Amino acid sequence: MFTEFKKFIMTGNVIDLAVAVILAGAVGLVVNGFVADIMMPIVGHFAGGMDFADLKVILSEAVVAADGSITKPENAIRYGAWINALINLVIVGFVLFMIVKAYNKTKKKKEEAPAAPKGPTQEELLAEIRDLLKK
Repeated sequence: MFTEFKKFIMTGNVIDLAVAVILAGAVGLVVNGFVADIMMPIVGHFAGGMDFADLKVILSEAVVAADGSITKPENAIRYGAWINALINLVIVGFVLFMIVKAYNKTKKKKEEAPAAPKGPTQEELLAEIRDLLKK
């Protein structure tokens, strides 16, 4: 039974899916790096030198002890990280769109098979039968 299961698992589609998942993880890391390290500094430069990752609404300030250690961390809504994630989504969507578009261009369009020769019409068959019966 295990050999049948192994044969089922090792079919081409499952291997293709595994490769796609691994590549998707790698592409995700590359895109995250691209957004965080290249795109967001450019966007921040044109937005007045701000870093979007640092944008947040502080709900409660951090409580700092006398010795400088944090006893209670701050509670904040980090909407800048969400903006980074949205830009990341747009870039990934655009890249995937371009990949699928390029892939579809490489696929050959199936040529229509030549139409099968049409047989005789019903009237022609009846005429042949009539002619054979006359003989």
